[in-house]
Amino acid sequence: MRTKMAALGMIALSFAFSGNVSAQSTKEKTVMVGGAPMYPSKNIIENAVNSKDHTTLVAAVKAAGLVETLQGKGPFTVLAPTDAAFNKLPQGTVENLVKPQNKEMLTTILTYHVLPGKYNAKQIWAAVKAGNGKAMMKTVEGENVTFWTKGNDLYVRDAKGMDAKVTIADVNQSNGVIHVIDTVLMP
Repeated sequence: MRTKMAALGMIALSFAFSGNVSAQSTKEKTVMVGGAPMYPSKNIIENAVNSKDHTTLVAAVKAAGLVETLQGKGPFTVLAPTDAAFNKLPQGTVENLVKPQNKEMLTTILTYHVLPGKYNAKQIWAAVKAGNGKAMMKTVEGENVTFWTKGNDLYVRDAKGMDAKVTIADVNQSNGVIHVIDTVLMP
């Protein structure tokens, strides 16, 4: 009888502990981006390096020397173009931008994709509604981007008049939020 009770006690303990471990590992609400979970407890860089859809962006951030900044406290809202977005640029553009002599231009383009502060999609939608269909927001680079909506989709327009669709919104990070976009923005 004692052996059965001990065995039942061990089984109960193992369930309790496995439930605890399971609860801890699922405590964070992750979003899948580029085939990888994005953890809210990790910073923008720690998550971005795992996305298969953002290898060009990560390489550009490294070339511009912005890794340390985007690992910083923030908060930041990053409009993160996918590799497919970079592929829409004229052939040779990315290769040219990541050259050391073009670091200043690359930094200008990348910081145009960053807003100071953390703005989730709900806040941006509310700003668009309050602005009668448009919401202008200043980027870290210093120029504005304009958010607008069409149906259930959120878009951002750059200074050149090009539109990028937000394909994945509200990818929370420890130091801000990422919104994945399908087009590279140009100041």
